Amino acid sequence: MIRLHHVPGSRSFRVLWLLEELGLPVELRLWSLTDGGLRSAEFRALSPGARVPALEIDGRAIFESGAIVEYLCETRGRLAPAPGAPDRADFLEWLHYAETQATILQNLNFHHIFLRPESARSVAMTRLDTRRLALSLQALETRLEQRDWLLGDFSAADCMMGFNTDAIFRFLARADYPATAAYCARAAARPAFGRALARGGASTIYGADFYEMPDG
Repeated sequence: MIRLHHVPGSRSFRVLWLLEELGLPVELRLWSLTDGGLRSAEFRALSPGARVPALEIDGRAIFESGAIVEYLCETRGRLAPAPGAPDRADFLEWLHYAETQATILQNLNFHHIFLRPESARSVAMTRLDTRRLALSLQALETRLEQRDWLLGDFSAADCMMGFNTDAIFRFLARADYPATAAYCARAAARPAFGRALARGGASTIYGADFYEMPDG
């Protein structure tokens, strides 16, 4: 039995998408970001940081999306270069760079959406994190100008990074990053992505298609 603890629109989608790519059956346990359930003793026993994803598999629970993705690739199907393969280091770099970028996106979600009252939001930090996101995207854009997927062929690193792209284009203009915009569309067109979205539910985080950088 594989059980994924999931919040629609969260980083746990990366794992659900990968499970669909690998053709693995999974039981979903849905949680909310707003009802306090993630801070419960029950959930913190699975994920001490009180964050999804948590994956119950092989008689234990694993937390952190990057660790889960690596574990699934090692134990359930490749979708990743084997240790020692020439592109293994590239795979690991992009796998973990996706989380570096997701941290910036998380900050922007707080700046634009979650912090209450709005007077608690910092215009200076919002502008700084928007610039940090743009800087992080330059490397991805350059990489994707030369290939369809991060390693050429689709890999689990694309489940990690591809998840970010919808959020990226809530804060940066698609027209400025055509290679990444095309990558986002290719990811969304994959059948496994569609199945994961249908099972896991669409994001309820964003109330707007685009969030302008504030003046000031």
